[in-house]
Amino acid sequence: MAGSAIPHFQNTSGHEAIEIGVKEFMCVGANPPFDHPHVFIDMGDENERVCPYCSTLYRYNPALKASDTKPEGCVFDEAA
Repeated sequence: MAGSAIPHFQNTSGHEAIEIGVKEFMCVGANPPFDHPHVFIDMGDENERVCPYCSTLYRYNPALKASDTKPEGCVFDEAA
């Protein structure tokens, strides 16, 4: 998959649910050092999926870009 990257999301603030603009992504839990194994999640035909590690509910919102979340600030940047 050259030229594409799977977005990573985190829930350091403990939100009950996070809206995202993609259906395939990685959940890292909280920011390091409190993260969990980075798990790939594919919503498939569904519009919601729960992370099996941290129980964060992710909801697909087609109005959002891959780099946007509601609430804001839940995109994980590995370079940071």
